[in-house]
Amino acid sequence: MNKSFQNAMTSTLTAVALLSSVSACAPLMVGGAVMTGMVAVDRRTSGIQLEDEGIELRTAQGLRQNLGEGHHVNVTSYNRQVLLTGEVATAAQKEQADQLAQSQENVKAVANELSVQAVSSLTQRSKDAIITGQIKALFVDAKDLQSSAFKIVTERGVVHLMGRVTSREAQRATDIARSVSGVTKVVRVLDIISEEELKRLSAQTTAK
Repeated sequence: MNKSFQNAMTSTLTAVALLSSVSACAPLMVGGAVMTGMVAVDRRTSGIQLEDEGIELRTAQGLRQNLGEGHHVNVTSYNRQVLLTGEVATAAQKEQADQLAQSQENVKAVANELSVQAVSSLTQRSKDAIITGQIKALFVDAKDLQSSAFKIVTERGVVHLMGRVTSREAQRATDIARSVSGVTKVVRVLDIISEEELKRLSAQTTAK
């Protein structure tokens, strides 16, 4: 990929990420994918993708109805594993959010990365969206990664990686994410598969 095209790709993805962040100013947001709704190769079955969407919606609704004031929570589900990110006012709210996510049908695990602190500013969320867009662009440019295999969620400079990937892909993605300016930490919430499983999934995708 030449440099001008890479720059254009980075600008486009960053702009999309910014628009997603600015338009989602509600205290509770669902999902971590910037390109939700666009057709892309996914290593989950269509049934599990639908289940993940349902888990996100039900969890978000429950949090909206049951948590008190002073929170900003993102709910992201991938392969039935729920990631909670953002800020809550108290440790009790964090525990309540965890229990509510755990209670949802089809959820197999919850990674509670909520921080007990003041709600992040729009400026910080915009910075996080830029980081997410830059990482997405670098994943697209990487020849040894399938960018659509990952979900990326960034909160206060902390990047969370989700997906069904091999150990090799996980390390490569982590190294790329760490190279982006503004990233303070990379948290991996990944389903690790074997290289043999990846070949099988790739063959199934090619056959469709």
